[in-house]
Amino acid sequence: MKAPDFLILYEHTVREYESDLLLKLELERRGYTAEIRQLLDPKRLGWIFGPAAKRPKVLVASCMYDDEAINSHVYNNIGRCDRIVNLHWEQMLSDTQEEGAWFNMAGNAKRCVQTCWGTRTARRLQAHGMQAKNTPVTGAVMMDFLRPEFAGYFKPKAALCAEYGLDPAHHLHLYISSFGYASMGEQEVAELSKMAGTDFTGFAKTNRESMAETLRWFDTYLAAHPDVELVYRRHPSEWNSPALEALAAKRPNFHVIFADSVKQWIVAADSISIWMSTAIAEVYMAGKSCCILRPQPIEHEYDPVIYKGAEYITGYAAFAAALDAQRAGGAAPAFPIEKSVIEGYFDPGPRPAYRRMADLLEEVYRDPPRDTPMGPGFKAHFNLLKYLALRGVHFLFRHRWQPKTVFAFCPPLAAFAQRIYGYVEKAYIPPAERARMEARIRPFVQ
Repeated sequence: MKAPDFLILYEHTVREYESDLLLKLELERRGYTAEIRQLLDPKRLGWIFGPAAKRPKVLVASCMYDDEAINSHVYNNIGRCDRIVNLHWEQMLSDTQEEGAWFNMAGNAKRCVQTCWGTRTARRLQAHGMQAKNTPVTGAVMMDFLRPEFAGYFKPKAALCAEYGLDPAHHLHLYISSFGYASMGEQEVAELSKMAGTDFTGFAKTNRESMAETLRWFDTYLAAHPDVELVYRRHPSEWNSPALEALAAKRPNFHVIFADSVKQWIVAADSISIWMSTAIAEVYMAGKSCCILRPQPIEHEYDPVIYKGAEYITGYAAFAAALDAQRAGGAAPAFPIEKSVIEGYFDPGPRPAYRRMADLLEEVYRDPPRDTPMGPGFKAHFNLLKYLALRGVHFLFRHRWQPKTVFAFCPPLAAFAQRIYGYVEKAYIPPAERARMEARIRPFVQ
């Protein structure tokens, strides 16, 4: 089987796969071949150790922070390659993260092509030692689905409401949550803090208190306004939240829904509120506005820098007044973040980002390598243990054999294999679902 021209690697399915498909279809429209693989898919020895002519020519990564990432994501997938383009999925940071070493690339990662959603990120990376040729501004591919060119891609409000048992005649309010620490116990927070080398105790307290007060606002408002359907888009870490379950049981017009993309709910909603999610950029790109609900301040080291200087609602009366105005058919509030700030991080551009990204990938494919990511200072090493472990876990996954049962005779091995199995299971997309997603996107590319 011939290797594709471009190998696109993804890590998180919900965050990346839809955008990767859009980019893949555009590359194929231009006459290239492209393949999407998950970071933990089994490795192909023919690519790693075979002749260069039989490997993918360009590696499109999901992240690329240091030499170890180059070795793990590039060398252990396709062998030696100097045509490395990072889709760079983590660009919305706090001010502390923006100044830290990790997110500004280390070692030979500075020689990879680190794509930037906006000029502010490009300037930051250049200030930390990267060259302009390796920090191109492409826009954010995931935002393309919200452009006018993709009108009709998302379900209308009536169809979405019918699907989830909501009354389409009612006002649909979307709340985008980020209370990932609120459901964690003290021991979980302590373990996470130890693992990360950062004390999250204060931020976890802010999560819990802000969530409790926000839910109190919702409870009060929904009791007085049964004509409002409030959809609470929980954070992935809020899967075990007694507070959400209690309010959903108490108020029939409060709904905790995680299905469908946040973009879909943004497009359908009549009004939107948010805490600190970077999905606020998607609200902006959809041509909508929102209210930022901050019952109490967030520690600056955790608050995304895009929120600096934003307009916040800090009390129930202001929240109720804002929602009342929109229920009455009034204009949406002014966007709470300055245009120059949000477009500095998310360049809208006259052309969709996926086309600008495809232009860049064509240049990287066609021209001599821009730099030498696997040049001086880089030491390649093949991870045999990881190669064998992934082969074994994927074999178990195909047969749906749980490692904790298969390796019950050796608890440490069972725990190790079960952890990898969990990652593989979470990232798996059935072939039928892949085909459905591709068929949905294709008309907008053609």
